[in-house]
Amino acid sequence: MATEASTPSLTMAVIGGGTMGVGIAYVYAVAGWQVWVVEPDDKRSTVMRQTLKDAAAGGLKRGKLTSQQALAASEGVQRVAAVDDLPMGLDLVIESVPERLELKLKVLATIALREPRLVASNTSSMSIDQLATALPDASRFLGMHFFNPVWSLPMVELIRGKDTSEDSLALAKLWAQSTGKTTITVRDVPGFATSRLDLIASLEAMRMLEDGVASAEDIDHAMVTAYRHPMGPLRLSDIVGLDVRLDIARQLSQSLGPRYTPPRLLEDMVAKGHLGQKSGQGFFEWPISR
Repeated sequence: MATEASTPSLTMAVIGGGTMGVGIAYVYAVAGWQVWVVEPDDKRSTVMRQTLKDAAAGGLKRGKLTSQQALAASEGVQRVAAVDDLPMGLDLVIESVPERLELKLKVLATIALREPRLVASNTSSMSIDQLATALPDASRFLGMHFFNPVWSLPMVELIRGKDTSEDSLALAKLWAQSTGKTTITVRDVPGFATSRLDLIASLEAMRMLEDGVASAEDIDHAMVTAYRHPMGPLRLSDIVGLDVRLDIARQLSQSLGPRYTPPRLLEDMVAKGHLGQKSGQGFFEWPISR
């Protein structure tokens, strides 16, 4: 996690107060940025606020945050209900809404009207060049793909579109690093780099479970102990969200071929509402935040 901020005057907003949005807001608030989150749903906003408080309290207890940083994360993030409620001319706005093309295009077009200095998408699989068509100036747009949980995973994948300027890429790198993250830069290809690597392992683990090769616990245990995976591909899929996994698998299977075809098990679980951590049931059982 970042140390005391050297960028107190910088401003940013995250569009979407879900799991990824709240994590992105947290790391920028800790780094000293002024942060807004656009979240129209009151219930989700309440959950977001509690998540920020819990994460800040945990970071303070473990000595990862100063009291000033914990206060900024728990109390300093401002919630608004619509993009139109954001201040004009923010330094950075990151779109983090569900992976639906029409939704993202609509949100990005609305963001552009607030005239931020830099616009980014947290998409994990959608084409940056396709998303850029919603914006009047694609040179100030790129992908900034964070990883879940945002406060503990130390990397941001920067995805450069064909029109992304050198200045925009440099700013995105600098501003990601201001939160204590390292960065990699990739070109705009299906799945970028990290999603392709991560998803192929997760889908194979699901197929093994579907085929009765081993239990979910043992598949994950094998990956953790033999290959030093941080938690196992099935548990990680639960945290990411099985609906998110399914969306990305469907997109990549269309562009990269059948090796990314989602297993029937994944489709059935999502159809039943078993979405992983956020629903309380996935490959594992999870407590649900109230």
